[in-house]
Amino acid sequence: MRFNQESAQDTRQNIAWINNLRLIAMFAVVVLHTASPLLFYHKGNPIQDWLVADIYNALVRFAVPVFVMITGALLLHRDYELGDFLKKRLGRLILPFLFWSTVYVLYRCYNEEFVFTDSIWANIRLILLQFQTGAYYHLWYVYLLIGLYLFIPVIGKFVKQASEKELLYFLGIWFLTVLISKPYLSSFDTAIDLHNFTGYIGYLVLGYYLTYKNFHIRGLVYMTAAAFVMMASIIVLGTHYLLLKNHELSTFFYEPISPFIILLSASAFLTAKHTVVKLSPILNKIIQNAGKLTLGIYFSHALILTLFDLAEINYTLFNPAFSIPVIALSCFLLSWLLVYVMSKIPFIKHLVG
Repeated sequence: MRFNQESAQDTRQNIAWINNLRLIAMFAVVVLHTASPLLFYHKGNPIQDWLVADIYNALVRFAVPVFVMITGALLLHRDYELGDFLKKRLGRLILPFLFWSTVYVLYRCYNEEFVFTDSIWANIRLILLQFQTGAYYHLWYVYLLIGLYLFIPVIGKFVKQASEKELLYFLGIWFLTVLISKPYLSSFDTAIDLHNFTGYIGYLVLGYYLTYKNFHIRGLVYMTAAAFVMMASIIVLGTHYLLLKNHELSTFFYEPISPFIILLSASAFLTAKHTVVKLSPILNKIIQNAGKLTLGIYFSHALILTLFDLAEINYTLFNPAFSIPVIALSCFLLSWLLVYVMSKIPFIKHLVG
């Protein structure tokens, strides 16, 4: 079987679910960043509150991998002229990235997070370093995305010509490499250099494969939903066990390039693909418009959460089981409103993302 352009073209007409999944993943990112402070400050909080954060974190850890999988689904099947692709993709990303990085640098300057000296050039280098390494905690994803964009014209050539067997070969080696890189299977590691099969590149190919592969399995959506719940449960219980054992938080089960998160993300992706949701035309239009603003929501949500925290609007507001989703939803909606308004202003609409 070959994933050719004709079959991909037919399938692309039926992937409106991807837009819905993109919004879900964006909201999951906001939940993750809302719950994370409670997760990391476990020593000063009751264990039952910490477990709430642990559960929320496990349930939404699919978010960034699914973003990458969506990128693979939407971009790997296309033919590109190299210059046009890089100009379009990087051009759309660089200006918003520089704008929002500047916003976060200015906030951190205002918050006196930087120690300036009498040397102007030393101060300038300090500021430029923030753009080089990331001005705020969530911007690491943008650096990841830029790296993936640079590689997509290369990996796309392979994907478009590959047979299903060849795609499964790539994904199998990638998953095996992830497995033996973890401490529990490190004894099986060898001197064979498999670094070309590591990282988020596998998520690009996995997203493409799962999107354009037609699975004829009865009750598949129930199986993938059950797999999602099972993997989330393993992540919750495993993280709790390591906390009790080591008396400190371990992110072992949360690592994005790990078998647990790969299976969690794949099951979330397939569940979304095979779940039929009928929405009104108005709601569909709202979701479609919101889907175009997810990058801007990603850029801005950390600022909204920071402002919330300054106003003492965080998980301590009331029971974390309710405060975390309420605050996350409020942040998501305010971020959406902010970038929507910005997108309507001629001089700054290109800075939204």
